[in-house]
Amino acid sequence: EDLLAPISPVPREIIVPISIPEDRQEELESWLSNMRGSKVSIRVAERGEKRALMDRANENASQALTRIKSSRINSIDIRTEAMNEISKALGMKESPLRIECYDISNTVDGSYQVASMVVFEDGIARPSEYRHFVIRGENGVGKLDDLSAVYETIFRRFKHSDSNVESENLNNSTVVADSNQNRRFAYKPQLIIIDGAKEQAKSAKRAMLDAGISGITVCGLAKKLEEVWLPDEDYPIILKRSSEGLYLLQRARDESHRFAITYHRKRRRKGALHSAFDTIPGIGEVYRKRLLSSFGSLKELKKASLEDLQKVNGIGESKAKTIFDALHSETAGS
Repeated sequence: EDLLAPISPVPREIIVPISIPEDRQEELESWLSNMRGSKVSIRVAERGEKRALMDRANENASQALTRIKSSRINSIDIRTEAMNEISKALGMKESPLRIECYDISNTVDGSYQVASMVVFEDGIARPSEYRHFVIRGENGVGKLDDLSAVYETIFRRFKHSDSNVESENLNNSTVVADSNQNRRFAYKPQLIIIDGAKEQAKSAKRAMLDAGISGITVCGLAKKLEEVWLPDEDYPIILKRSSEGLYLLQRARDESHRFAITYHRKRRRKGALHSAFDTIPGIGEVYRKRLLSSFGSLKELKKASLEDLQKVNGIGESKAKTIFDALHSETAGS
């Protein structure tokens, strides 16, 4: 009803993408018919001309959304408004010109646990500043709970910063002397966002302070209700859904999630490959690289015939059969 109420005049026929319960459809048709003054029908776009119309409408809506998002990102006035809204809502002394957002990703059992760091400067994503972290834990294999993973990530990030350097020096063009420490770690953010709620924000703040860094605002952005949590507050900050500040926080959070899960999947695929190769006798690193270079992935490698395998440099009939049998055993890649 909220979507249909603004329509004026009400059309004779309304096409929807999914089925509506019969009683609800009758109720809506009656309501719309009263608004129109004559009968209104609701049809589901399942096939044919109606499906084509619905697909075209979806495409037009998607393009319109892209244009709106682009205008919000490209407008310096809107980006400034967003940063000012965030600064005011979080009680910051300055606008968050540099924002770092973090997310944790792992399988259900905690395997292949990674974290992402994405950076927004002046409200614009800076992919060249992004960073991945492999979560290690004390035993070196990770599998930490969410709060411990957040703590490790933030502590390691700020371990690369020189806490004795004043913030104004960290914002100039000076690069950390150690070539192994990326330039991105020489800059202090004004705001850290954690994908999560109050406890995640508290863990991040504690890690930052333990690393000897202060003066940076930390908040958590909870997915379900889009609540903004400060580590020392009992209640969340609720920004208007139409807020440019909330939109910027969401973009940073969603980008950190995308970046984390992409890297997690990459590590998981690599782990599956190593597990599969470990079952094949006589296949060392050289042959692993040749096979991956030829087939690209474990999925494609498993599709290969004996003849395909023999085309790989250095793999004869006997070795090809060994590889083929190992990859097609019941336990391969499990």
